[in-house]
Amino acid sequence: MDLNDLRIFCRVAELASFTKAGEHLNMAKGRVSTIIQLLEKEVGSRLLQRTTRTVQLTLDGEIFLERCKELLAEADQLQGMFQPIAGDLRGTVRIDMPGLFAQELVLPKLPELLAIHPQLALGISINDRRVDLVREGVDCLIRIGPLPDSDLVARTIGMMKMCNVASPAYLRQHGVPLSLGDLAHHRIIHYANNLRNEDAVFRYMRDGTVRTVPMRSALTVNSGTILQMSCVKGLGIVQMSIPTCQRLIDSGDLIEVLPEFRPPPLQASLLLPHRRHNAPRVEAVLNWIIQVTRPHMLDRV
Repeated sequence: MDLNDLRIFCRVAELASFTKAGEHLNMAKGRVSTIIQLLEKEVGSRLLQRTTRTVQLTLDGEIFLERCKELLAEADQLQGMFQPIAGDLRGTVRIDMPGLFAQELVLPKLPELLAIHPQLALGISINDRRVDLVREGVDCLIRIGPLPDSDLVARTIGMMKMCNVASPAYLRQHGVPLSLGDLAHHRIIHYANNLRNEDAVFRYMRDGTVRTVPMRSALTVNSGTILQMSCVKGLGIVQMSIPTCQRLIDSGDLIEVLPEFRPPPLQASLLLPHRRHNAPRVEAVLNWIIQVTRPHMLDRV
């Protein structure tokens, strides 16, 4: 059984499309389809259910996919087991992370990593929403805040210190809040993953307990990048992590308010699909991300 055929099968399964898999692999769609047909004949079972609109895994295909991923990861490990991680990393690593985390903490350091490992290719997708690692072909997720129940394995990066910020233009128009009572005359930019009609609140810590103050909100967003941009444009007060807005505070584009009423810190985490069988290049990149971002964390876990 050819490992390259297994890689092609995994890509078709992840993308749920022969066409997309062919584009990704720089192969003709017909060639991809033929390889899958021969693979199914070899294993003696239909692995993919084809329809006019999509391609879905059969029950046998789901089982086969998991074993393929393990086998391919083990093959990568065998291929590189005698090559030091500090050496030349090769191949692609795909990571999904929040936009501001990428913009402020990862991308500024990225040229150093790619200069050391010119054969390494990184795929960075930007999301705050939940992502299906297998279907979207992602090796790891980075998420900020409480983690939903899932079968993913979490690895803590650290705790991100929070603050309350607003733009100079907003504060000139609405005044600087000096107490929690002043918030009644202000508005907050509300962050919500799903844009549901949740009540906007101002969160702060007092005596080890998270407390809230209801606030008026003229804008709800589901993107950290839009949250930050809206704050800079003067649309309201925002509660966000210090590492992702420190640059704008230093430049004067944002001003911290009510520093004695900061929100509780948020946890930054790596989320992986399984405990073992990470390819050496994936493990090396994840360790690099931890190394370059932990100086911005409260907790050196």
